[in-house]
Amino acid sequence: MEKEKSALVVFSGGQDSTTCLGWAKNRYAHVETITFDYHQKHAVEIEQAKKIARILHVPNFVMEINIFAQLDDSALIDASLDINAKHRNRPNLPASFVPNRNAVFFTAAHAYAQKKGLDHIITGINQTDYSGYPDCRIPFVESLEKALNLGSESDIKFLYPLIHLTKAETFKMAEEEGVLDIVLKETHTCYNGDRSVLHEWGYGCDTCPACKLRKKGWEAYLRKLKK
Repeated sequence: MEKEKSALVVFSGGQDSTTCLGWAKNRYAHVETITFDYHQKHAVEIEQAKKIARILHVPNFVMEINIFAQLDDSALIDASLDINAKHRNRPNLPASFVPNRNAVFFTAAHAYAQKKGLDHIITGINQTDYSGYPDCRIPFVESLEKALNLGSESDIKFLYPLIHLTKAETFKMAEEEGVLDIVLKETHTCYNGDRSVLHEWGYGCDTCPACKLRKKGWEAYLRKLKK
């Protein structure tokens, strides 16, 4: 199969974006990554993103965005907030929700893709096993893609290969794309930034919502392997 031209992976250094990076490398002739430093308390993910990009031999651009630190409206930024609680201003959403984060990230990625002449933007958003974030759904990304292309006279496509997958299926995809070992040993998902213990499913505190979801997905993945 002839590979597509070029892609930019929105790359946090976590399980989902690393799986997407493996997927993209197997399908595109040229792949780059963009990572966002938004003053998140689990900033260790930035260092892991850099490391994984080096391992997989892809360029990694780190862009600093301080708007969310100024707003200080998420437990991912305010360390005094309980990561397992509800959002203080949006009680229907988890405390980890960062208002308009994906809108800002995807807009910045779109501008970067224009600058570098990249054809597609790959994101790891997921609406199956997700944390209740409304900006991880297809209608949101489709609307944003249309608006960004209209506003820049571009035709850059957003792709989201994990959108309908469970966490167990994402582990399976990582295996199929040849990055499972990297996912387990190098990626960072834990909201608390804990890399003190390497569990069977990866590093993490084992108590925050991200760790619980990842652990549950790994256990489901193992059960499917045994069938």
